[in-house]
Amino acid sequence: MKIARELLGKVLVTEIDGIRTSGMIVETEAYAGVTDKASHAYGGRRTNRTEIMYMHGGVAYVYLCYGIHHLFNVVTNAADTPHAILVRAIEPLEGIETMLLRRGKEKMHPSLTAGPGAMSMALGIHTIHTGNSLQGPGIYIEEGIKISKNKVIADTRVGVAYAMDDALRPYRFYIKDNPFVSKGKGL
Repeated sequence: MKIARELLGKVLVTEIDGIRTSGMIVETEAYAGVTDKASHAYGGRRTNRTEIMYMHGGVAYVYLCYGIHHLFNVVTNAADTPHAILVRAIEPLEGIETMLLRRGKEKMHPSLTAGPGAMSMALGIHTIHTGNSLQGPGIYIEEGIKISKNKVIADTRVGVAYAMDDALRPYRFYIKDNPFVSKGKGL
């Protein structure tokens, strides 16, 4: 959970086809591997899709949700400990015109990058980026600003009601009052 909090305020950058886009991370969601019913690796599950979670930390885990949304995660632990953090939202900083084009939007609005599917689309992140090092090139995380503890909210995760008690864990972190935080639909 520590890394999920520490990612807030950092800058997620993509450089795809020579175009740089970036945004400050404003919302994350942690998944605690084999003991977490909401994790793709719960119970030690290993599939072609989840194998990346078992790699060393610092790589991207991007999967397709509902057949349409590419969701970007940061693998965070030692090899064979499948922990990951879903980046749920960013506040756009660079390449906003490109983000608008990718999302089919005409003007800047929080919905541009609020929510993990919208965020990945705006940044040009797809499943082909799974396994990429997050030290670049292509996708990387830069230092940003330090977010004070009193501005960080810990809450339940979104869309994981099937995980029962694990759905109630306060593993979703976001910056208080930031307009780019997703409007989570609850468990």
